[in-house]
Amino acid sequence: MKLGGKKFNKSDQDNTSGVNTVVRSSRPTTAAATPSSTGESQSAAPSPSQTPNHPMFTAPPSLEVLPLLKDVSSSDRPLLFMKKAHMCSCQCDFSDSLIMPREKEIKRQTLLELVDFLHSSSGKVNETMQSELIRMVSANMFRCLPPAHYENTGAPPEGNDPEEEEPYLEPWWPHLQLVYELLLRYVVSSEIEPKTAKKFINHTFVSRLLDLFDSEDPREREYLKTVLHRIYGKFIFHRPFIRGSIYNIFYKYLYETERCVGIGELLEILGSVINGFTVPMREEHVLYLVKAILPLHKSKGISIFHQQLSYCVVQFVEKDYKLADTVIRGLLKYWPLTNCNKEVLFLGELEEVLDVTEPSEFQHCVVPLFRQIGKCLNSANFQVAERALFLWNNEHIVGLIAENKDVIFPIIFEALERNMKGHWNQAVHGLSENVRRMFMEMDTELFEECEKQHAENEVKASELLEQREMTWKRLEEAASLAAN
Repeated sequence: MKLGGKKFNKSDQDNTSGVNTVVRSSRPTTAAATPSSTGESQSAAPSPSQTPNHPMFTAPPSLEVLPLLKDVSSSDRPLLFMKKAHMCSCQCDFSDSLIMPREKEIKRQTLLELVDFLHSSSGKVNETMQSELIRMVSANMFRCLPPAHYENTGAPPEGNDPEEEEPYLEPWWPHLQLVYELLLRYVVSSEIEPKTAKKFINHTFVSRLLDLFDSEDPREREYLKTVLHRIYGKFIFHRPFIRGSIYNIFYKYLYETERCVGIGELLEILGSVINGFTVPMREEHVLYLVKAILPLHKSKGISIFHQQLSYCVVQFVEKDYKLADTVIRGLLKYWPLTNCNKEVLFLGELEEVLDVTEPSEFQHCVVPLFRQIGKCLNSANFQVAERALFLWNNEHIVGLIAENKDVIFPIIFEALERNMKGHWNQAVHGLSENVRRMFMEMDTELFEECEKQHAENEVKASELLEQREMTWKRLEEAASLAAN
């Protein structure tokens, strides 16, 4: 999985007269609290504007000319960096493009300069500078998200198709994107020691970062995915907390909100996480598979994130082949009954799982599995029947079937015969004939035995139907006599 942010060139940074101007925002803002280093549950240290005796300043200046970071000596650079970071905590009004155009450009240029500073070899950032930087990032990122579409219209969440809705785009993305890029540069920087950074990138910060996956803007969720993945890779001590928090978001989605914004991105992160699990798989990971990941298959909005979900499930089976039976039975448990499009997705995922399933595990679930496949073969929806028949195009699956043909043939034979005699779609009819021929070539003797058994079952069914009709006829005659 490729995770990366957009790169910014120095040419993007348009310097006006070699200086930046600091302004006070025209509307008040409240900086989000950032956790302090003294404990995960404690509030952040007060920002410079809240600290009466802070060496920088007690309140943001209304207008101040500041030189560029590259134009000052290394001894003056930390203080200038903190002043610039503090200035960028101010919010600009993007409700109207004609409001504060100069201030917006000043902030954009300053953010670009900070991004370039962290990316450059001279970007040495001490602990105090890091503290001010994370305060600024928190003030810009952590905010009240706008309500979802269904919350504005009053429609129930399950009645909206996210694929048909136009994505909401943050109006102040020109600034927010640079803030995300700045945080990404900070996290991936080799100059930043994890032991120091964990004072600012702590559990509270990560938790609030995860809350932002509810954002309707896909650009923001893409950056969040990249940043969180980098944090997971760099801060080893955060890994259990991040995994647990992601699973909690799944629980909330399944049992409370049914709002699937951000689930796909979180599953994509989890796919990389699962790929790094050690074998044998820890009991904790297996429990989350059963309790949090497999239940996502019952979601009404699964089409939005099914590709990522399927990847995670297959990763579990690839890591520990003994989980194949658990996964297959989980799919059968949540198999859709009336949603044909969802059933096609399940059949595709089932093929991917079976493709990495060992023969020893396949034997444990072969009977319930092929009973369900038999039902799919006889589906009146030709896409479902066709997708089920395509399983026989997979060489590995055909090999598994051949090793268990004594069990599978009797289950599938009747479904194939029913398709041959009465399915309305010619493509399904032709594919059923191909599979039937494959069975015959695989074991002629067993095929003839199944054919004979099927003929006997047909006779018994015919006799049973005849007896039922006679019984009803006698009942009708008895009722007619009683009425007379």
